[in-house]
Amino acid sequence: MSNKLKTISPIDGSVYIERELAGTAEIERTVTLAKTAQKEWQATSIQKRTALCQKAVEAFVSKKDDIARELCWQMGRPIRYGAGEVAGFEERASHMIAIAEEALAPVQIPEKPGFQRWIKREALGTVFVVAPWNYPYLTAINAIMPAILAGNTVILKHSAQTPLCAERIAEAFASAGLPEGVFQYLHLSHQTTEELMQHDAIDYVAFTGSVSGGEMVEKAIAGRFIGAGLELGGKDPAYVRADADLNLAVETTIDGAFFNSGQSCCGIERIYVHESLYDSFVEKAVALVNQYKLGRSDDPETTLGPVVRTSAADFIRGQITEALSQGAVAHINASHFPMDKPGTPYLAPQVLTNVNHSMRVMMEESFGPVIGIQKVSSDREAITLMNDSEFGLTASVFTRDIEAGIAIGEQVETGTFFLNRCDYLDPALAWAGVKNSGRGCTLSKLGYESLTRPKSFHIKAP
Repeated sequence: MSNKLKTISPIDGSVYIERELAGTAEIERTVTLAKTAQKEWQATSIQKRTALCQKAVEAFVSKKDDIARELCWQMGRPIRYGAGEVAGFEERASHMIAIAEEALAPVQIPEKPGFQRWIKREALGTVFVVAPWNYPYLTAINAIMPAILAGNTVILKHSAQTPLCAERIAEAFASAGLPEGVFQYLHLSHQTTEELMQHDAIDYVAFTGSVSGGEMVEKAIAGRFIGAGLELGGKDPAYVRADADLNLAVETTIDGAFFNSGQSCCGIERIYVHESLYDSFVEKAVALVNQYKLGRSDDPETTLGPVVRTSAADFIRGQITEALSQGAVAHINASHFPMDKPGTPYLAPQVLTNVNHSMRVMMEESFGPVIGIQKVSSDREAITLMNDSEFGLTASVFTRDIEAGIAIGEQVETGTFFLNRCDYLDPALAWAGVKNSGRGCTLSKLGYESLTRPKSFHIKAP
């Protein structure tokens, strides 16, 4: 088995990065250093922790142009959008820093004569973060920043598609003066990743990835009695009610479906439109999608880059072909997108109608530039269809009637409910999923709960 990691750029199929995979000795050194550093880091004041972390954010943002270029070549995001991930990293990290002192403060109990009582939030120890390639900085920082602020040490294993992301984060923390061992990364194979989860030095696993990957995590840590945060797949729906602002609904859902070439766990993957707006919605959506420019990610004019690899493109093409054979109607002519070529990661966006839930494209995560639009006749029908999924990460409703929209949100099985927007993580809100979208929570004050343990103090006066 090769001991090298090779990152193949979706832009041209070239090897963009090569790295040595960590061996047993390096892994042991890393976990030993993390364990040793954690005790002293936990004893460091929250004020010093937040100051160092804020310096790291500033150091990271200062490299935004380099980071945007590297993202472009590693995972295929158009260069024009690369800086947006840096801004999102800054927003999320800065919010978690700003709320850390309050979120980690001891829980005060009502007074009881003769007693003092409080609950302290203690760090778990060493947190192992496994991050994906599609939003490589945003997904990683969701767990890394609160884990470190809470007094844990962190070991990061990033995707083989985006190894420079781990190195950039480490560079930022080192520049800020974070003590040695508090944040480290390892380039690992699938086998050594699983083995590290089983290591007795690991006290928590934060994983973002596929459902099958989440199953692997649960099997790996079974019997260890440690926690795991699992952010897994999505097939997120949007519902456009009869009273929706049509232009807003079209612009928002199409961007939510096709940004990042549709490679977002919380992107829109299925749209339900009330029959009274259906024809107009489809017409406007098709016109908007035809404005995308499919091309190389390093071209500043490109608005739709390649998907991450050819096998992913083939999977999406297979979903589309199968849906067409079952009666779906395709509205985008691939000839309008000359970069679309079978056998490459470049594929044209596609809008499908006459779809239903017997088709894989409406039930199975696509993770690519395709959207199915289905006509509905009522809120009740829309709710039933939105809930007819193994996933439940986010759901969106577009309506001018706020109360009616919230009432629908109360009935939809989802971790986050949006009204008149989609595909955005507000760091002040808990990021969580239901069903096969995973379990646990990141961001917000609640995001600190899984990265700490409660310790009760019960003091009786003499």
